[in-house]
Amino acid sequence: MRSRLLALGVLLLPVCFMVALGTGNAQAAGYRYWSFWESDGGAWTYATQGPATARPADGTVTGFRFSVSEDSGDAARPRRTPDFAAVCGDTPGREGRKRIAVVVDSGTAADAPTGEQPPALRAECALLGEDATAAEALAAVAKPLRYNSEALLCAISGYPATGCGEQVTDTSTDTDRARATPSAATDDTATADTATADGTSGGGGPAVGLLGGAAAVLALVVAGRRQARRRRE
Repeated sequence: MRSRLLALGVLLLPVCFMVALGTGNAQAAGYRYWSFWESDGGAWTYATQGPATARPADGTVTGFRFSVSEDSGDAARPRRTPDFAAVCGDTPGREGRKRIAVVVDSGTAADAPTGEQPPALRAECALLGEDATAAEALAAVAKPLRYNSEALLCAISGYPATGCGEQVTDTSTDTDRARATPSAATDDTATADTATADGTSGGGGPAVGLLGGAAAVLALVVAGRRQARRRRE
């Protein structure tokens, strides 16, 4: 009896964990939004401040990329190498002013909202006061901008026409896409772990149930071993 229970536990546990992990991946979600990047030459770095507070120095390149991503770790970078000279080389410097190269990458058709096509990638040189922010540099070269009530950047040069930080499920159609609150979109890792209509959890309810079943199998194995020990005594 004990050997059968142990064999059952060994067989079922890996299956439970594999199915649980697969279920979690199938429910992966991201957000469709404009990410903000900075560079002093050579490579893009995900900005640690928002464009409204960041004050890039003269000679800096800033980038904005529209895409769907789960968090800053997998966010898509602008597809143009940050080259200040290539963007601002024809703009002479001026006393008391600074030059900021601004790259705007509207992303691919796969990331675009239904019915919209992303504009072509563009790069412009903004000549601003020394205390200007990255948001002011963007506004100088890529109006109109659209923000929501929480100051989240929603659209650059009118793209996209609607929406702001939508949550997008891991599917190929827009029919399964649900709106996230604007405040959630400001946090790169924000996802809601709420109950759904079928009683599962938005944070992976089916996986939790499977793990619970695995725990039940372990309990059965332990009980069988105890029963066998008592019979020997």
